[in-house]
Amino acid sequence: MLGVARRRLGSGCITVREALNTALDEEMSADPSVFLMGEEVGEYQGAYKISKGLLDKYGPDRVLDTPITEAGFTGIGVGAAYHGLRPIVEFMTFNFSMQAIDHIINSAAKSNYMSAGQISVPIVFRGPNGAAAGVGAQHSQCYAAWYAHVPGLKVLTPYSAEDARGLLKAAIRDPDPVVFLENELLYGESFPVSDEVLDSSFCLPIGKAKIERQGKDVTITAFSKMVGYALQAADILAKEGISAEVINLRSIRPLDRAAINASVRKTNRLVTVEEGFPQHGIGAEICMSVVEDSFEYLDAPVERIAGADVPMPYAANLERMAVPQVDDIVRAAKRVCYRAVPMAATA
Repeated sequence: MLGVARRRLGSGCITVREALNTALDEEMSADPSVFLMGEEVGEYQGAYKISKGLLDKYGPDRVLDTPITEAGFTGIGVGAAYHGLRPIVEFMTFNFSMQAIDHIINSAAKSNYMSAGQISVPIVFRGPNGAAAGVGAQHSQCYAAWYAHVPGLKVLTPYSAEDARGLLKAAIRDPDPVVFLENELLYGESFPVSDEVLDSSFCLPIGKAKIERQGKDVTITAFSKMVGYALQAADILAKEGISAEVINLRSIRPLDRAAINASVRKTNRLVTVEEGFPQHGIGAEICMSVVEDSFEYLDAPVERIAGADVPMPYAANLERMAVPQVDDIVRAAKRVCYRAVPMAATA
């Protein structure tokens, strides 16, 4: 697949799927202690074909098909990390990680602290997170806020092919447990990449956000699939004379508070966007960070766009209403810029 990625460089684009696959390939090639385990990762080459070609190249000792028992194989992965290996545990969806959450939080996240630094746990938990399409309430949750709540974990949320490639490499090399939240609907999306991104040494720093679009009137923070929506909203706002700065968070824990606050101090307005439930969400944490560090710079109340506070409906029309849309972001940005009637006035 690395060859596929390099051949595509001529067109300037690779998909998120290819970015993840080549990152796995290169890190497994560079470090024999790295191995992949999960349901369907080997013979079937991954439920979403992220691990395509890896079984043939590295064999069944390093690409392990597991039974449908998340608690079992996640515990095995954590134990392997205790002994110096670098497991990558794939969940077919992060909704299934709830079967293994005790190992992720009580074993992986806390062992370094509880051992006074004697035990490192270099493990990656990765797979699709958040809403897909038509899979119902039990398969549509966003776990960013769940795992970002836990000291000892790092939580990464890639958007583009560059994010996926650079952040996955960083996660695999990191000495601590990393929760790597992908998005199923982004796997087939193509993004422009540079020679630097396709170089085997390419790696992105954990804890650093990216300014995807410069602006001066309002800051919009987003992660994963919502970054694309925020960029679409910024295009619409620009036609109406509003210059929006879009921040791709990339890392949820640690959160790049410095970049967020620097942007808000420039634009004086903030809209946060996330797919997950609103209560105790990532947007709430960002809002509090700005209130603590940059309150005197705000010229308008912060707007928070999130998923509806209900289990995900199955019906397509209701599902669309339950997750943020581009128009929601546009309206929120207009409100903080005092270019629209406030919601309270229209109630």
